[in-house]
Amino acid sequence: MLTGPSWHAPVTVRGVRKVRCVSTTPPSSALLTDHYELTMLAAALADGTAHRRCAFEVFARGLPAGRRYGVVAGTGRLLEHLARFRFGPEEIAALERGRVVDTRTCEHLAGWRFGGDVWGYPEGEAFFPGSPILAVEGSFADCVLLETLALSVLNHDCAIAAAASRMVTAAGGRPLLEMGSRRTHEQAAVAAARAAYLVGFDATSNLQAARQYAVPSSGTSAHAYTLLHDDERAAFAGQLAALGEGTTLLVDTYDVDAAVRLGVELSGGRLGAVRIDSGHLPDEARRVRALLDSLGAPGTRIVVSGDLDEYSIAALADVPVDVYGVGTSLVTGSGAPTAGLVYKLVARQVQPGGPLLPVAKRSVGKAGHGGRAAGYRELSDGVATAELLQTLPPDLARDACAAPPGTRRLLRPLVRAGVAVEADPPTAGVLGLAAARVHHQQALAELPAAARDLSAGPPVLPTRLLP
Repeated sequence: MLTGPSWHAPVTVRGVRKVRCVSTTPPSSALLTDHYELTMLAAALADGTAHRRCAFEVFARGLPAGRRYGVVAGTGRLLEHLARFRFGPEEIAALERGRVVDTRTCEHLAGWRFGGDVWGYPEGEAFFPGSPILAVEGSFADCVLLETLALSVLNHDCAIAAAASRMVTAAGGRPLLEMGSRRTHEQAAVAAARAAYLVGFDATSNLQAARQYAVPSSGTSAHAYTLLHDDERAAFAGQLAALGEGTTLLVDTYDVDAAVRLGVELSGGRLGAVRIDSGHLPDEARRVRALLDSLGAPGTRIVVSGDLDEYSIAALADVPVDVYGVGTSLVTGSGAPTAGLVYKLVARQVQPGGPLLPVAKRSVGKAGHGGRAAGYRELSDGVATAELLQTLPPDLARDACAAPPGTRRLLRPLVRAGVAVEADPPTAGVLGLAAARVHHQQALAELPAAARDLSAGPPVLPTRLLP
């Protein structure tokens, strides 16, 4: 996490030479929330219920239509936000100006720090309906403030990760480049690049993701560079001179075959790759491969892009394509831009020091299970057979429950009494992202083979509530 000022080059304003100082201290994340959370806090402070211990859980009532599994992503980002979830003078002043809450609530928030406990599934883990992928326990005043932040991070990142995971499966081991920054919000682009890399993408075009999360970056050129020059020869010669023979030339600005011939000629047959971004990609790729081989450039790779999704990637399985570039479909979740997660109160204390008693609403179509839940993956000979949910006794600490025989525990401690704990695998930073990539491959490998089908179907594992 960056701290302190960043000194930029001197500038001259009205004849006066000045040095600009731009703060790189990450801003507070406290106002990345909904007004109603502070409304509830204000009311609970007024009626004396704010300090009741509560348990909230994040889960999906179902998966997006046709999806066989969900993927946990964003937990590391959520912990980064939680570390700077503070109501400083600027945030308090904004609440006062907007008359969002009363003086009592502002005074409470001015000295507030999250002091609760958090558990979560590891990033990269598969999840199914009802899975409590995040559990938060603490006072109502602590827990209620995290709802919007938790859901905005996890709903976005889990959706992107699930779509990207399907694309990785469809690619069958061929490299995938994330290149959707121009099709989404600038901060969502960074999060999407992280989520895609987490599940197996190889690189991103987004430089902030490369800087912040050490995701490998990659980029070639756009048609604008070719159109800038008098002809394609001048454009290719300039790119090769600047970036070397290993560069990737975009060959579909004018005539694909002529561009391929020109690229091979100018590189002496040592061109790194060509990119095709339009046309009927299967036919184009086959023709370009044959042409490259005939020109003595068998080592030149073919990169394809242009509105790819998991289905079009799968359709290219028997086509001589070396790398896929995916943009719009990835950053929009390939039709499912949210994971459909909710953040619900499942238990509360009635008396100070008393047990956490189950609570649940009974709304039609939105009924809850009530009570804190622990999640387990049931396995048989190394293959997952079910998602098991166990309702915990009201007086049992979450960490004290034993995993049933033949299962793998899913929830792991992330925060204790407001302090982040070391997790295995790690959950934050570059190390956490590397561990999540490994964990996702392990989690996906233990699912039944049907999980890797792209055809629509129900969740590949049933969710069962243990008695």
